[in-house]
Amino acid sequence: MKNPQSGNRKKKLYRRVNTTAHFVFHHHGGEYRWERAKQKRIKGDMPYFLSMKGKPRRGLDYTPLFMFLLSKVGEKWDQVYSETVQRLDKPAPIFWMVALHEHEQRDYICCSESSYYNGLFVDESGILRKVNPDLSESDITIHCQCCTYTFNGIPIHR
Repeated sequence: MKNPQSGNRKKKLYRRVNTTAHFVFHHHGGEYRWERAKQKRIKGDMPYFLSMKGKPRRGLDYTPLFMFLLSKVGEKWDQVYSETVQRLDKPAPIFWMVALHEHEQRDYICCSESSYYNGLFVDESGILRKVNPDLSESDITIHCQCCTYTFNGIPIHR
């Protein structure tokens, strides 16, 4: 029997994280509690109210996106980008890893506290490349022995 969700749709490149787990801090706070008493006036003749826009989306993990982009190194950027955008909620996380300009290039990026990935860039011929193809897990600095550090999704053991 065919899965109804598998159809022609491709899998999303992000996943939801359990934000209700005990002892897991997801930056939840009293943003509204702290802002509601400021009583902002949007227009002079309108009553006091606060905008409901711009709230941060918590509980999203973009690890599948980063692994997907790493698997597409050496391919045409236009094709990779068009496929990637269709499978995301917003395009901004793509550019956490991929630099379009030379001054934005980094050897590696750090997502969360201990997850590191190769930095990527688009070369002059439109091909997705690693900024430093020789970078290895031994080049990553470990700050804490109690945490599990990863480089491109593979745990670093030292």
